[in-house]
Amino acid sequence: MGLWQKWFGKKNKTKKAEEMKPNKSLEKNLAIIKEGFLKDCEDIVYREFEIGKEGQYKAATIHVDGMADKKLVNEFALNNLMVMARDIDPEPGLLKKGLYELIEKQNIAVTELKEVETIDEAVLNILSGETVLLLDNYEKIIIIASKGWPARSPAEPETEAVIRGPRDGLVETLRMNTTLIRRRIRDHRLKVKNYQVGVRSKTDVSVMYIDDIADKKVLQELDTRLNAIDIDAILDSAQLEELIEDKWLSIFPQIQNTERPDVAASAIYHGRIVVVVDNSPFALIVPSTINAMMQSAEDYYERWQIASVVRLLRYFCLLIALFAPALYVSITSFHPQMIPTDLALTLAGTRRGVPFPAIVEALIMEVTIEILREAGVRLPGAIGSTIGIVGGLVIGQAAVEAGIVGPLMVIVVAITAIASFAIPSYNAAISIRMLRFVVLFAAAAFGLYGIMLVILLVLIHLCSLKSFGIPYLSPFTAWVQNLSDLKDTVVRSPQLIMNDRDMNANKNQKNRFDDKRQENFDIEEQE
Repeated sequence: MGLWQKWFGKKNKTKKAEEMKPNKSLEKNLAIIKEGFLKDCEDIVYREFEIGKEGQYKAATIHVDGMADKKLVNEFALNNLMVMARDIDPEPGLLKKGLYELIEKQNIAVTELKEVETIDEAVLNILSGETVLLLDNYEKIIIIASKGWPARSPAEPETEAVIRGPRDGLVETLRMNTTLIRRRIRDHRLKVKNYQVGVRSKTDVSVMYIDDIADKKVLQELDTRLNAIDIDAILDSAQLEELIEDKWLSIFPQIQNTERPDVAASAIYHGRIVVVVDNSPFALIVPSTINAMMQSAEDYYERWQIASVVRLLRYFCLLIALFAPALYVSITSFHPQMIPTDLALTLAGTRRGVPFPAIVEALIMEVTIEILREAGVRLPGAIGSTIGIVGGLVIGQAAVEAGIVGPLMVIVVAITAIASFAIPSYNAAISIRMLRFVVLFAAAAFGLYGIMLVILLVLIHLCSLKSFGIPYLSPFTAWVQNLSDLKDTVVRSPQLIMNDRDMNANKNQKNRFDDKRQENFDIEEQE
């Protein structure tokens, strides 16, 4: 349980007004919708018409222009009702049941048709892209599935590019995203549970998991947190992530996000739960650990030796991105005796004429690099990369020639910036960049002792951090319980020996191989 409970744990749901029941009169229903719910909404399309032999039955359709598929509405709904349904003439006593059954089974050729019993539900469906059909003297409202707004085609993700692997990425349409994930999991035990979050936005959220693999406790906790959210709107999965994470005061991300459907599918296979949010191309994966943040999809598409070397390099880059400037400041300011004499003389020579202490020198370059990085992100792609490279070279060279910073400081900051790009998770990389300044100030105040103090404080914080009940540092902190979890951490073991799922999965489904394959593998291992 996290601090989010103080904000959302209470029963503070906004009280809904009593839902309005539809009237038997078509004119009254149209008036209620036009004047009460959708007044001054000029993108709403109303179409009134008559059906029956003598046009004795009045009807109307309502949809949002641009959100409903016009071709589907015109050809498979209106055409059938206005032209082909002229012979419908049910007896007055059977009007209530007969007319809807004839429309449902014989006239409207769409895949999904349903009834709602309140005008509130009808308006929500209209605003979601569906088409509403109103019938005179019929107290229910018919919903025709007609969602058809413009959508972006799946393209290669820009934030998680790989050399070898699938090239499709998630988009802003919820159902397309769940389809891309389901395409990779042809298991009838894959479940998709739908929610609507946001009092005003009614944002669709889908929770995906394999029923017999996912941990029921994590699933129940996620369900509780989603149902407890009381906010006006959710526009992106990042907002939902902040509302359901355990400790929102921590700078470390406790929920993994991905733009790749193959990463989401792999997480589901390992017993984790994927949350897909409409209007967002990023899916959330819970629970998450620091080990998952350091893994890339490409690790599983290359040979295990290559993936292991790359992972070791990635963890080394993590240490450089966090400690390199702080070590420079602490050694030059407090512990010059730790470096060889020749290197100390060279370092002193490079800093000759620099008017600032090492901490100010480091801050100038670090802040400059962060400004260039942020500017490069906001500018168009080609211009952004040019500004980042040229700006860094020009400013660094100019700073050295002006005597503001030493050349070694420029090299350290440049290596630090490059190393931070090797961290696969963008959220984790930002956390390291923020923490780097804390370590830098500690090094300026206490030298290496300050660095060690920050390391101890961060480790204490990480040990206390959990993601939906799973320790954030697992499996490093729980390796005694299950040594097999270490097979996919700093190095990646071969697929044949990674026969167990990690600790996120249901204990009854730890083995990834079926019994026959496992027996064959055990025989080969004995031989």
